[in-house]
Amino acid sequence: MVNRISRRQALMLGGGALAGAATLGTAAAARPAAAATDWLRLPVITANIGRKNLGAREAAIRAVRTGDPGHRPIVGWQEIREGDEGEPAIISQYFGPKYQNAFLHHDTAYRVPISVPLPWKVVNSRATFVHGGIKGVTPPRWINEVVVEHRAHAGLKFVLINSHYIASAYNGGQNPNLRDEWELHKKTHRERVMAHHERGHLVIWTADTNNPDYDRATGQPTERKVFAHGIDRINWLPGDGTVKLDLVTTRTIPMNVDGHDARAAIFRIRLA
Repeated sequence: MVNRISRRQALMLGGGALAGAATLGTAAAARPAAAATDWLRLPVITANIGRKNLGAREAAIRAVRTGDPGHRPIVGWQEIREGDEGEPAIISQYFGPKYQNAFLHHDTAYRVPISVPLPWKVVNSRATFVHGGIKGVTPPRWINEVVVEHRAHAGLKFVLINSHYIASAYNGGQNPNLRDEWELHKKTHRERVMAHHERGHLVIWTADTNNPDYDRATGQPTERKVFAHGIDRINWLPGDGTVKLDLVTTRTIPMNVDGHDARAAIFRIRLA
């Protein structure tokens, strides 16, 4: 069953601009300090669905959904609807009523949607255009982001940013002519992470970076990476300390569609 949302929610999830920093700051100042919480489990998965063995997609998406058995993961997807229309219906089937699938039906930024499960809710979202497509080389590239908050714990929130960089600039064909686009993507990625960091938010990002030597989006010494190697990445940058995040363990989830496997980070999160 597909989760139905209101027109207002659809517009929000479709990538409208985030509320300004002043608005967020005013709202935060008006609330009393939130009480500390116990640690809560937070599974985060990055999953490039791939294009080669399309018949394996349903099993791959189901495997991502059950990647942390007994728990609902938040997922940053890549390569959705890239060349065909197969994935949205399957994602809606397995990530249904207990999920908000932000950007899944966005007009332009649909390739990198984000699945957000209960008990989290999307309170703001934004899609940022990076660069246009190059025929036979790359589709247009976008960076999608959501601000999510726990429904039972006001103030327990974080940002999830998801994206997919151009291929063959720093891997594959190692084409120097594509590096301007790749470097622009990283610059824009850094700007979006730092915009939230400067507001005090914890930021988690998922991506296919298409660069095996990728280290940090921001260059900040406090940015942490879940995986030391590979192009499929999960990193995080702590905020002002209001929300604490610890990495508990990691998993790899075979998808068997092409060379990508999904990668999972099992975190624990709490209000300090």
